[in-house]
Amino acid sequence: MQLSDFDYHLPENLIAQHPPAERGASRLLLVDGAQRTDSTFASFVCQTRAGDVLVFNDTRVIKARLFGEKASGGKVEALVERVLDAHTVLAHVRASKSPKPGGLITFAGRWQAEMVERDGELFKLRFLAQDNVFDILEASGRLPLPPYIERDTDRDDDSRYQTVYAREQGAVAAPTAGLHFTDETLAELRAKGVTLAYVTLHVGAGTFQPVRVENIAEHKMHSEIYEIPQTTVDAIARARQTGGRVTAIGTTSLRALESAAQGGELKAGRGETDIFITPGYQFKVVDRLLTNFHLPKSTLLMLVSAFAGYDNIRAAYDHAVKHEYRFFSYGDAMLLEREQGDAR
Repeated sequence: MQLSDFDYHLPENLIAQHPPAERGASRLLLVDGAQRTDSTFASFVCQTRAGDVLVFNDTRVIKARLFGEKASGGKVEALVERVLDAHTVLAHVRASKSPKPGGLITFAGRWQAEMVERDGELFKLRFLAQDNVFDILEASGRLPLPPYIERDTDRDDDSRYQTVYAREQGAVAAPTAGLHFTDETLAELRAKGVTLAYVTLHVGAGTFQPVRVENIAEHKMHSEIYEIPQTTVDAIARARQTGGRVTAIGTTSLRALESAAQGGELKAGRGETDIFITPGYQFKVVDRLLTNFHLPKSTLLMLVSAFAGYDNIRAAYDHAVKHEYRFFSYGDAMLLEREQGDAR
């Protein structure tokens, strides 16, 4: 398929610039084959049944954006892509002249970092302070909102661009399908007999990178670290035995599960994935997917087209635009059934 097959017209006013007034007060589009039903996220619990498993991504967004200057006085902006250890990160760096190996950058007027080496488009930075890099980012970094949110970060974003169950630090973008859930909703799901399971996939800034080739088969996916606990593998196995359904909460949870099942059987453990899911992919684990709406020509739009069917997703997006759903990270959600006939 071609990149142009995944384009659609989106009026700019439908791109959500702020979260809803209350967490969970979003709309929900139910998509089951060619059938589309307008609902609200408040109905999500009703869309589950006892014995189902919901798989959440428990990654926590770090304050990954830092501002500083080189010894020459030149301004520098860094976006941490990945924390390598307690003092070293890989980062995107913007400066009038790229820093050279051995060069020092002072961030926020207090934290010195040495540029160690280039790693492709990224820069390896080593912080010289004894403080853990997570503590440095928390003290002096800013939350990295997506590029389509055209405003500065405010205090509300520190909580609203974070899921209520986030715990494993390392993401530079939120797993946004999870932003709709409140503690009360999670309690209702447990009370209904739904199992809540977790994976960790640290979302990188590459999730916002555009596809630059017309033949999508030539696109190279960015790489992300994931971890699947044995408890999640066991929960999914029990659901399979009792007729329960596996619902991925967000494309990141789905990518982690499908990556860990590439050998044919879901396995616990830690790994790195650059899985690129496009129409024709045979899903091995996930039956249903809760997700927000995705950018035109994006790899995530290709993923949901593979999951629910290309024509069904085209129709669902046309419906969402016509009925003025809110799009992207702070927007509304869809609950997708896997297209029938897709072999697990």
